[in-house]
Amino acid sequence: MIPRFAFHLADAENWPLIQRDGLLSANALITRAGLHGNHAEPFRMYRGHSMRLPSGAWIRDQRPMAPAALARCLDPDLDADAWYALVNAKVFFWLSAARLDRHRAACGARPQIVLVLDLPALLARHAARACVTPFNVGNARRRPASRGRRTFVPLASWLATRWATEARPGAAMRSPSHPPAELTIDDAVADLMEFVVDARVGSQRPFAFG
Repeated sequence: MIPRFAFHLADAENWPLIQRDGLLSANALITRAGLHGNHAEPFRMYRGHSMRLPSGAWIRDQRPMAPAALARCLDPDLDADAWYALVNAKVFFWLSAARLDRHRAACGARPQIVLVLDLPALLARHAARACVTPFNVGNARRRPASRGRRTFVPLASWLATRWATEARPGAAMRSPSHPPAELTIDDAVADLMEFVVDARVGSQRPFAFG
């Protein structure tokens, strides 16, 4: 079941850039900032803290998925650098307000902006580049779920067979009733503002919409 709305949490300082350029993946933001080769590497590899690009855009830290944490849960064909490259190539959306609230709480006092999107309209245009995940792939702490390229299930595959392609070889498939946690879209959503139905600076109160 695809929900009516998707949510994205952004650093409030990025809002003018989002209104102008849409939502860009970390890779697209790095390229847009004119960084290449060795100049881009500090931003593409593990980020222990949020970093400001020369363009003025902020990209988030990756502390919940440090290399040592990923070593416990990555598929054998991936190392931490390959995982960061995979994640950096996507734009992420939450599919429940509860998950959005947990993310906001983790951001502390730094101002954030909550974007609410018309999900059916977004997918009508971008479904071919969309995947869903069964859990928060940005967190590898405590008892991390195993993960790899298979964790990003193309939306068309999920609609047809739910989590069949996400299962590890020889392992049981996740329950078909298990809801997606995240939606991802490859590279960028340049026309994002066409789908935004609400945008507000987030408080620490639970988010309510509707």
